[in-house]
Amino acid sequence: QVRLVESGGGLVQTGGSLRLSCTGSGRTFSRSAMAWFRQAPGKEREFVAALTWSSISTLYTDSVKGRFTISRDSAENTVYLQMNSLKPEDTAVYYCAASIDYREGSRLSRAYDYWGQGTQVTVSS
Repeated sequence: QVRLVESGGGLVQTGGSLRLSCTGSGRTFSRSAMAWFRQAPGKEREFVAALTWSSISTLYTDSVKGRFTISRDSAENTVYLQMNSLKPEDTAVYYCAASIDYREGSRLSRAYDYWGQGTQVTVSS
């Protein structure tokens, strides 16, 4: 069974940092594009960041540029999202995703084949 499991979420004050992890099992994701999405209460799921299969290129939504960094450890089949200078508007459930076909990554959720269950990030003001 293929699974993605996120961890690292929690409660943090404005300006603080968190590092989310997403570990895959059941198959290797070393040649997959990986991404993070988030969904705030009452809002649609939105793209946050993506990493190409080669880890050479990244995509970020404008609101997190300069604050968030996506990276991976292929040996551990794990992708990370380092989040710095957190703001209350970053509060959401964060999901990782893997794309088999769109190896250069995509901002579109429909491009991703596997999803984790999500981890809650809450930023207090």
